[in-house]
Amino acid sequence: MSPSGPAPVYRRIIHIDMDAFYASVEQRDNPDLRGLPLAVGGSKERGVVAAASYEARTFGVRSAMASVTARRKCPELVFVPPRFDVYKAVSRQIHGIFARYTPLIQPLSLDEAYLDVTVPLVDRGSATAIAEEIRTAIRAETGLTASAGVSYNKFLAKLASDHRKPDGLFVITPKMGPAFVEDLPVGKFHGVGPATAARMNALGIQTGMDLRRQTLAFLSAHFGKAGSYYYGVARGQDDRPVEADRVRKSLGAETTFERDITRWEEVVPVVESLAAKVWVACGGGYSGRTVTVKVKYADFHQITRSRSCLAPIGSRGELEAIGLELLKPHFPAALGVRLLGVTIANPDTAEPKGRAQLALVL
Repeated sequence: MSPSGPAPVYRRIIHIDMDAFYASVEQRDNPDLRGLPLAVGGSKERGVVAAASYEARTFGVRSAMASVTARRKCPELVFVPPRFDVYKAVSRQIHGIFARYTPLIQPLSLDEAYLDVTVPLVDRGSATAIAEEIRTAIRAETGLTASAGVSYNKFLAKLASDHRKPDGLFVITPKMGPAFVEDLPVGKFHGVGPATAARMNALGIQTGMDLRRQTLAFLSAHFGKAGSYYYGVARGQDDRPVEADRVRKSLGAETTFERDITRWEEVVPVVESLAAKVWVACGGGYSGRTVTVKVKYADFHQITRSRSCLAPIGSRGELEAIGLELLKPHFPAALGVRLLGVTIANPDTAEPKGRAQLALVL
């Protein structure tokens, strides 16, 4: 043993993220769509983009965007209806590849997962070699490309996979970790959404270095339990384990307004957008029975209202309608509203059947 003690033991974490997954599957299965700006989703007036090809993204088309907005940005945009049964089948095929290397797999969605290969089933000498072998197998067996990030924790592994997209691999070593996050805008941090990023910016926290300068007490006072997480990731630290077979309990989205709103007419398009974002995040693979809305007022007082259904929510339209019904009694608001949120929770652990699985509205 050296005088300074044993060397620290680091985990080896891989984050795999499929490239434009739904759109890439459609382009794989229909050669006529290759190279075209493509949106998976509904093209009608109330349609929503579930996924966009990289050709479409160059025009500013993004997932959860209203189809009319996407068409305005890219008049040549080609819409195809989603085939979630196909995406699920391909996802299972990809997860079968993961399982060759580790039982510690935490899916985040149909196209994204963390793998802990600290003690792999098949050792290739490094996590980087395993990640490259997985990417090669995905391409050979599915005809699709994946980006991979490798690091010593989940936070940095996800940042790494974003760093070389599409079809890339990037490694953040323990020596690189703290410095890597210094210049990143806090809005790029996983776990810091637009509303939280806005709050941080208002406090003068723009980058990872700005975040690192804050004390744990300061961050806890302003961000509650999440303060300790932000304190750690600003230093390249994240102790969260890769949780195999983790069931996600809820999916939600929220938005903070530049100016407070009070009128019902202002609420309706916001809820439409939030419901679209939540439903796209569900990806046809999550069935929740409870809808919750959140209202935060100008004085930062907040309320939540929920409704639970006997059957899983079967469509975006149903999610949107329930959200609006829950909010209706609170508008017009005497006090301005600075934030609205919509969440779907209480997942159905049984395999979805019948209408609940097929009635996706886009």
